[in-house]
Amino acid sequence: MKKTNFDLYLEEQLKDPAFAERFERAGEAWDVALQLASLRERAGLSQKDLARKLRTSQQQISRLESPSYEGHSLSMLRRVAGVLGATVRVTIAPRDREDPMIFSDSRTPYRVGEVKRRK
Repeated sequence: MKKTNFDLYLEEQLKDPAFAERFERAGEAWDVALQLASLRERAGLSQKDLARKLRTSQQQISRLESPSYEGHSLSMLRRVAGVLGATVRVTIAPRDREDPMIFSDSRTPYRVGEVKRRK
């Protein structure tokens, strides 16, 4: 497939490490925003409805669904996911690998008390 002018331009811009980092971060924020909005809509809820269930404001839900917002907390994402019948899964992968390193099997949930802590 022939590359478009935009593809060529983006390819050139991505050679700049600072641009590439900003571009990647923006993509991650878009992913979170789109997933939250999609799950909410699939549940048949408006932002206001979801806010009521979470005892927060509609503005907070709007913020969470905004691609420019980077203040997501794991606890808030878990609360939202719980109301929407979903789970939160975070993957942290080395930059030099295409495939993420999976350290746990999703079919085996973590159980409190199974891990012994050192005193």
